[in-house]
Amino acid sequence: MWGTGAHPETRTRLLRLAQRELPGGALSDQSPLGDGDGAARGARAEPSSRCPGAHSWRVTWRRPRPPLPANAALGPGPVPGCPWDPAPSPGGPGVRGRAAPKGQACQDPKERRGGAGASRSDMRRRLRLRGDASLTLLLGTALGLLLYAQREGAAPTTGAPRPQGEAEPGPTPGLRVFPAPDAGAAAAPLAYEGDTPEPPTPTGPFDFGRYLRAKDQRRFPLLINQPHKCRGDGSPAGGPDLLIAVKSVAADFERRQAVRQTWGAEGRVQGALVRRVFLLGVPRGAGTDGADAEGDGPRSHWPALLRAESRAYADILLWAFDDTFFNLTLKEIHFLAWASAYCPQVRFVFKGDADVFVHVGNLLAFLAPRDPAQDLLAGDVIVQARPIRTRASKYYIPEAVYGLPAYPAYAGGGGFVLSGATLRRLAGACAQVELFPIDDVFLGMCLQRLRLIPEPHPAFRTFGIPRPSAAPHLRTFDPCFYRELVVVHGLSASDMWLMWRLLNGPQGPACARPWPVAAGSFQWGP
Repeated sequence: MWGTGAHPETRTRLLRLAQRELPGGALSDQSPLGDGDGAARGARAEPSSRCPGAHSWRVTWRRPRPPLPANAALGPGPVPGCPWDPAPSPGGPGVRGRAAPKGQACQDPKERRGGAGASRSDMRRRLRLRGDASLTLLLGTALGLLLYAQREGAAPTTGAPRPQGEAEPGPTPGLRVFPAPDAGAAAAPLAYEGDTPEPPTPTGPFDFGRYLRAKDQRRFPLLINQPHKCRGDGSPAGGPDLLIAVKSVAADFERRQAVRQTWGAEGRVQGALVRRVFLLGVPRGAGTDGADAEGDGPRSHWPALLRAESRAYADILLWAFDDTFFNLTLKEIHFLAWASAYCPQVRFVFKGDADVFVHVGNLLAFLAPRDPAQDLLAGDVIVQARPIRTRASKYYIPEAVYGLPAYPAYAGGGGFVLSGATLRRLAGACAQVELFPIDDVFLGMCLQRLRLIPEPHPAFRTFGIPRPSAAPHLRTFDPCFYRELVVVHGLSASDMWLMWRLLNGPQGPACARPWPVAAGSFQWGP
């Protein structure tokens, strides 16, 4: 402190001394003790009140605020140089934007809160991540179950029997997709009911060399014909509404007779005209003149027996090729050519095996809204079936015959239905497709050439009715099952008779009749 009598030079030296002693900055010479920048740095000069009226001054220092501890409720202090740093920059009041010190990031004031706020934010983030993980796990589980259901719902193709020990799946309403077969598994025949014998289809070894040499021979003479089969009965429609074509062999008279007297009977069914033919070839080992290769035997009489059967029922079509499994393709192309020539006005055609049961009423109900002039081929559709490369299999196909990894989509040969328009188009397309040993796959190749897709239908059970895994002792030979279906494959002649009687008896199946309700209150039995 000094008075008014101090010399100006002395006063200046004192001011400079005060500036050196100030810890936060310097005083200015523009005021008695520098009110400007020095006051902002913790020092200011003010008149002394000890001597009123005297020009005396004293220098005071403001005590700096102590820094907040690191664990204070407001969190750590602001980082100098951040846009929200409240401390003024050297550029003057209100000027901000100094760069943060190297290695230290700016921090949002909203994040500089206490531990409770940070904990709540972390908790919300963890809950969000946990919810996302749970949803991902749920979607993955659903996708896995869907893929497993599709795999379990698959069934083998007509041309690819399932390996031994594998459960027999049932047909699905939609298209079937099949995995690659096990090349090391032994071939297994199709399973039938306990009292049903295997159909008399020749299963001997197949000579692929002979097949490849003779595969271009596609025209064989017709030994027994039915040229008037598709003549109308005087109705304005002309041709039949439904033509039933059944693949058979000469020795299988019992099955043909069962078909004739059950579901394959000719005449009017629900107002529709139905006609029937059986497709046969020459028994293997016998010539077309009736001579048996091994001398006199049962097969030496087959020509006379078939001619007598044709005269009695007028439903036998016989061609001069060996009736073998791999010649079923010849039956296919010869029947298509015959039907196009002798049944040009037929509305629909059902083609199947001799060991199938057909509910003709359900089939006609399915065809009632269909236009026979439009393309249609419906049945148990199979897709992505792979060729069998196992030589021991009955369905073995070498790569020299078919080199692609999968067959085109086709309908199981056990039974399918097609329109008259599709029949005529297939007759022309199959004449241009190279012959293939498996008949239903060959028909799929013809459909692929026409760019037609077969229509799947769940009522065509060309692999029979499987027993559900939950009820392995359930008998599937029940009219309550058959009355809802169109085609069921794998029945013997006796099974066919019995099922027909159960469905068409005077009282109908038992499941179609309501059970009587007992009067009175319920009582336990004795």
